[in-house]
Amino acid sequence: MNLEDLILKCRSYRRFDENYSIKKEELLYFIKLARLAASAGNLQPLKYILSCEKDVNQKIFSCLRWAAYLKDWPGPAKGERPTAYIVVLGDKDIAQVFGVDAGLATQNILLGAVEKGLGGCIIASLDRETLRENLNIPPRFEMLHVIALGKPAEKVVIEDIPPGGDIKYFRDDEDIHHVPKRPLEELILDIYC
Repeated sequence: MNLEDLILKCRSYRRFDENYSIKKEELLYFIKLARLAASAGNLQPLKYILSCEKDVNQKIFSCLRWAAYLKDWPGPAKGERPTAYIVVLGDKDIAQVFGVDAGLATQNILLGAVEKGLGGCIIASLDRETLRENLNIPPRFEMLHVIALGKPAEKVVIEDIPPGGDIKYFRDDEDIHHVPKRPLEELILDIYC
């Protein structure tokens, strides 16, 4: 698979085949990829909590907020939930800002998941206080986001935003998840000419 195809398949999946289990070795492979990402000042301040166990998964799932634009959807139903999670943390003893590092590492994780026929979703809307309690996360770690992982059980398509269109993702009558993207020509500024 070439890079563009890999990126096209690297979508935010929110429904998974719960019969497919992800093994800890796979999660360790994804962290190996995250470890290889560039890091601001080469500080490498990110830490990870890995879960592929049902009881820990439930403790994480209960703290997540799914798909803000899908107002009537409470999140994946039983049978559609992720089978693994990676909680991405910033170690405040090493750095105070984690944005670039977290983005690069997370993209590596998600590309690795796609390479293995899996998918994921980055979730930053979560009940951090409860998650901290549920997983006994010490205060020195800032909770950046959670990556939900599993075997995708939904179709996600990318489409250009039509003139006057909306950026909000949506599901159609056939339950296909549509992700509008701004057209390429709208992204390039010729301001220096």
